[in-house]
Amino acid sequence: MKERGATNERGAMNQPGAMKEHGATTQHGATNEPGAGKGHKTPVHQESATAPKTDVSGKSADTSAPSEKQQAEEHMKGMKGHPGEKAATSPAAPAAGAANAAPSVPPAGQQNVQANAGAKAKKPDPQQVQQIKSQHANFRAQPKPQQVPAVNYNQNYRIQGSDRWQGQHYQVFRSYHPEWHDQGWYHSHYNRVELIGGGYYFFNSGYWFPAWGYSPSAQYYAYDGPIYAGQHAEPPDKVIADVQAVLQQMGYYTGEVDGLLGPLTREALTAYQADQGLTQTAAIDEPTLDSLGMS
Repeated sequence: MKERGATNERGAMNQPGAMKEHGATTQHGATNEPGAGKGHKTPVHQESATAPKTDVSGKSADTSAPSEKQQAEEHMKGMKGHPGEKAATSPAAPAAGAANAAPSVPPAGQQNVQANAGAKAKKPDPQQVQQIKSQHANFRAQPKPQQVPAVNYNQNYRIQGSDRWQGQHYQVFRSYHPEWHDQGWYHSHYNRVELIGGGYYFFNSGYWFPAWGYSPSAQYYAYDGPIYAGQHAEPPDKVIADVQAVLQQMGYYTGEVDGLLGPLTREALTAYQADQGLTQTAAIDEPTLDSLGMS
């Protein structure tokens, strides 16, 4: 049996009546006071750097320059002294704990923030835009139902999310609903009705719309909704091709320049609109075309 006041291997004095707590660690040179209740512990990591420590014989020892092994043991004991924390298994653990105590943006997050900030400031080169528009002067889209599936007519269709798009530029999207009419009706209401990319379109107030019902044999549409044509009222397939080419050069669009407003093109538009702080319509609208320098 150990006598009262005998020194244990860590140099601490065992006092009668002291209660052993789960996970508590006796520090070098620390003494449990008689009558210490549960929850009263010698603070961990508050040991004086100059305080004398006792070796296994109970004598004072100079530890101003402890060995690496002693430092590692001290660190392991300190980590175990905090209930609820897992024992440290590597030197990186304290850094992780500090990050949890004071949340901060991780390096990867900082990189993403910087990348987004750069994307928002990025604008298409006006010279490249003009060069692309010249190259597409005679562009004509062809239907590609295998690569870009056609949408079907649905008289109850409404553009999803358009009710939340604020501003007059988006009114045409909020109010859009497809209609089915014959050729006579379209010609009596609109001056321009053209066969473009496998389907007939009519032009109205700066936008092109699918002319559903104009010809049952030619109604291939990759997108059911308005397409803004710009100030020059260019055909919709040419406008789409211009947008695709510019977004391709900017790294947003990875598909083919085909003049069809399919899913890949709409995803690229959404990403560009988000970076520019525009309403994310996934469509070619006036603010987007203005931002691209194509109006």
